[in-house]
Amino acid sequence: MSNQSCPFMNRRRFIRDVAVWSAGAAIAAPIFRFASRAEAAAASSPTLVVGKGTDYEALVAKVMEPLGGLAPFIKKGAKVVVKPNIGWDRTPEQAANTHPLLVKAMVKLCLAAGAGKVMVFDRTCNKEQLTYVTSGIQKIVESIKDPRVSCTFVDDRKFVPVKIAKGKATTEWDFYKDALEADCYINIPVAKHHRLAGLTLGLKNVFGVVGGKRGELHKTLAQSVVDLNLVRPSTVTVIDATRILLRNGPSGGKMEDVKELNTVVASTDTVATDAYSTTLFDMKPDEIESTRLGAAMGLGQMDLNKVKIVKV
Repeated sequence: MSNQSCPFMNRRRFIRDVAVWSAGAAIAAPIFRFASRAEAAAASSPTLVVGKGTDYEALVAKVMEPLGGLAPFIKKGAKVVVKPNIGWDRTPEQAANTHPLLVKAMVKLCLAAGAGKVMVFDRTCNKEQLTYVTSGIQKIVESIKDPRVSCTFVDDRKFVPVKIAKGKATTEWDFYKDALEADCYINIPVAKHHRLAGLTLGLKNVFGVVGGKRGELHKTLAQSVVDLNLVRPSTVTVIDATRILLRNGPSGGKMEDVKELNTVVASTDTVATDAYSTTLFDMKPDEIESTRLGAAMGLGQMDLNKVKIVKV
C-alpha cells in the first residue's frame, strides 16, 4: 500500500517525526503532507447533530449519541485534547469563551470512554492567568478531581515547527506538541462574530494550538485557517451556541451583543458544523470564506443539503 493510499499511516509517521525533532535528533522540521481524517470524512455525507436545551451538561451527551458517543474515537488509555476557547478575560455570560459546563461535560465523557489522559488548554489572547479564571473553565475542570485531567497554561517550549506540504498561504508554522500527538482531538469552540473572519467557529479555533506571531496569519486569514487545519484536523467538533456573540467579536464584552440560543452543534466534519452554525447568525455558509475554502480543499462538506442533520 502506498503512502498516499494510507493517510493514517502518514499521521503516525508524522507524529514520530515530531518526537524525533523534539528530542533534538533531527534538524529539519517535520512535514505534514495529508489531511488524514478530514479528507476521509469529506468523501461521504456527514452526520451533524443539533441539540437544544438548558441542561448544558446533559446536552453534550445528547448530541454525541447519534455520532456513537465517544467510544468510536477514544481507545482505552488514549491521550485526548479537549480544545475550547479560553482566549479572553470574559465571563461565561459574555459569550467570548466556551461555556465551562460544556467543557466539563466533554471531559467527563472522555474519561467515561476510557481516556488515559485529558488535556484542556488554549493559547490565549488576554493574559492566561486572567482568562482561565474569568472564563470559569479552569475551576470547573479542576472540580472533576481526576488525576487523568489537566487544565494547564500553554508552555512555549512545546511548540514544534511543521511544514505544510499542501498549504497555500501558510506552508510552515509552529504547532503545540500536545495537540499534534493527541490520539483524539476534540474541538469545542464558541460561535461568535469576528471582525476580520466574519465568524469564528470550528476551523478558526485551530489558532489556539499554533505559536508564533499569529497576527501575520491575518494577512491571508481564511486560507491560513484552512492550511493549519490540514495539520490538526478535529476528530470531533462540538460548537457552543448556547449563547452567541453577534457583534464586536472576538472579544465582546457587552451583554447587548449576546443572544441566548441554548444550542449545541456536533459532527466529525468541522466544515459542516461551521456551515450550519453560520445559519444561526442568519447568514449563508458561503458567506464565510474559511468555510468555502475548507470545503474546496477537501476538509469537509459545506452543502447542508448533503449533510444528515439530526435534531435532539
